[in-house]
Amino acid sequence: MRSKLQRLALLAAVVLGLAACGGQGTSTGNNAAAGPPQRGGEVTVLEASSFAGGWPSGLDPATNTTGGANISQLNAIFGGLFLLEADDDGSNARIVPNQAEGYEFLDDGKTLKITIRDGIEFSDGTPFDADAVAFNFKRDSDATCTCAPQWRLAPDGITTEGPRTVVLHFTQPNAAIVNNFPISNVNWIVSPTALQKMGPDQFKLAPVGAGPFKVVSDQLSSQLVLERNPAYFKPGLPYLDKLTFSSVGGDQPAYQTMLAGQAQAYEGMGTVPLIEQAKGNDRLTVTIQPPTSPYVIQLNTKTAPFDNELAREAIYYATDFDAIAKGLFKGEYPVSQMFTGPGGLFHHPTVPGYRTFNLDKAKQIVQQLGGLTVQLGTLSGFVAQQVMTALQTQWQAAGINVRIDSYQLSTLVQQFNGPWQAMLQTAGAWDPAAGVGVAFRFASTSPFTGVSDPHLDDLLNQAAAIVDPAQRDTIYQEAAKYISDKAYAPFGLAFATANLAVNGVYGPGLTTRIPSLAVNSGVWWDKVWRSSR
Repeated sequence: MRSKLQRLALLAAVVLGLAACGGQGTSTGNNAAAGPPQRGGEVTVLEASSFAGGWPSGLDPATNTTGGANISQLNAIFGGLFLLEADDDGSNARIVPNQAEGYEFLDDGKTLKITIRDGIEFSDGTPFDADAVAFNFKRDSDATCTCAPQWRLAPDGITTEGPRTVVLHFTQPNAAIVNNFPISNVNWIVSPTALQKMGPDQFKLAPVGAGPFKVVSDQLSSQLVLERNPAYFKPGLPYLDKLTFSSVGGDQPAYQTMLAGQAQAYEGMGTVPLIEQAKGNDRLTVTIQPPTSPYVIQLNTKTAPFDNELAREAIYYATDFDAIAKGLFKGEYPVSQMFTGPGGLFHHPTVPGYRTFNLDKAKQIVQQLGGLTVQLGTLSGFVAQQVMTALQTQWQAAGINVRIDSYQLSTLVQQFNGPWQAMLQTAGAWDPAAGVGVAFRFASTSPFTGVSDPHLDDLLNQAAAIVDPAQRDTIYQEAAKYISDKAYAPFGLAFATANLAVNGVYGPGLTTRIPSLAVNSGVWWDKVWRSSR
């Protein structure tokens, strides 16, 4: 139970309302790379304190409680067995082996063999081999980390074959497991030797991995200073000598800090007016990543009033996300009727039979119910609060009494321990079965679901298990229609974060487009470089 409650922090992390753009995302600015990448220099990256700028429990993947928010820091220290990459325009996204050399499915998806690249060492000089990876898998799969995998392992399900092969044995097919790695703690492999030597309390403050950078100092949720790892397994990388992550109060102070020349990058801008302002600044490049996670109005069907399907129908009919998209965001933000966004897998913008805005029907149902009072919450953030206020206005027009609340990350998670009614969140991931995917919001076993439905559980389990993409797509469409038919939760704007970089700073996922894994995309920090010109 404890690990489930700890994973509520990841829910809070992805509730953050951030701006997005339709299609494959956009990039503006005068930041075309001049010549080949250059070695040397340093970059300071700003992260919002309400999201990626908070790592209160440290950066040990097994004990970090905000892992979904701290992908950038973890990637910089540990690298990753697998990474998500895409063409520069955000298309053709795919999982690629990184510290892993390759993988193979056996037994119709019930067995996965992962081959580790030869010759990798942790920054402490110890071997990055199959034994080290297996040690991490065993430790992480039973950890309290918010991003621990939900593996259904067979007895003795983690084994090794020789010095470079790790084998995972499952009780049922797990087709989405590789897509899951870039957002799971099992992707970030720690040095077992360093962990044993330092002890967990010290290790979480100065973790040792085999990534492109090593920890110099770590002030929790304030500043993380990293230096180049000379033992990194990719020749000539990383390009930077120093990389610093600094927490900042939000979009406005981050923007001012960058204009003052005190930072070179900012991840996750969501304040739409600032994004538009930054687009017009010829000193900056603004890159909006392909959206994978639409908003969802999560309804708690386990308690009143949303244990009554009529009350849920009233919310559907009273909600006009198309009007919100046009009125607040100039029609730039795609609206989805299911749990996927256009930057992810298995996306379909519409669902047959989906209940669309109908104010008269909403009023009739509210009258039939004898009134309806709803408490709606979300995480503090510009776009989330804008959308929530718009929803309050729309629902009140239908006769619904609405109380709204916004929370900081640390307090939002506590709300799911009580009798919550509705939360404006995000739902989705690049792969619906990965990370903060559809099961995270709708599976009966999830600690933060508002739904308990065995048929829906079965559909989601089937889709996660089937290897064939076309069959998975068919089942996800069926699940989306079932959620719609039962009026479990209306979906809305699909979004992804905007990354800012000063001219002369370049890198995959920072100034090119990579679909969002949860909220932020995965920046490849080993390939980020800064021009000396």
